[in-house]
Amino acid sequence: MGSAPDWFMYFIVFWAFVMIGFMAIGGYFMFRKFLKVLPKRDGKSKLDWQNYWVETSRHMWPEDSKQFLDDLVQPVPGPFRDIAKHSIAASIGQVAVESGANTVTRDHCIEGYIKATPKRDYRSLITFLDKLGVDYSPYKHLFNK
Repeated sequence: MGSAPDWFMYFIVFWAFVMIGFMAIGGYFMFRKFLKVLPKRDGKSKLDWQNYWVETSRHMWPEDSKQFLDDLVQPVPGPFRDIAKHSIAASIGQVAVESGANTVTRDHCIEGYIKATPKRDYRSLITFLDKLGVDYSPYKHLFNK
């Protein structure tokens, strides 16, 4: 019985680092999800509030606004699209309900989409809105918050 070739040992060490990296990435996303479930000071978690705004505004969504929401979430990768759509719909619903509107309009969609987007993604958001031909000039002040 001889020892394993050197290349095999390097392969095992490389594979161990790859597996540790994948576990760290998975753990990061699981921890972020865990933080969303923790209750805030008001007793509701971020996910509870998202569900509340989606359910409160569900009857307010006409077909053209639903289609516009589908257009807005197109840049999100497929596996994450449903989660992003729910989060963005919650933000749009909150904007519409708090404004006292009876239906969700395109303006509510644009404002809610901007508010739901993290600051680090504003550059790609602006590029995408320009590509769609959406006039977001009334909402430029939201990019400074």
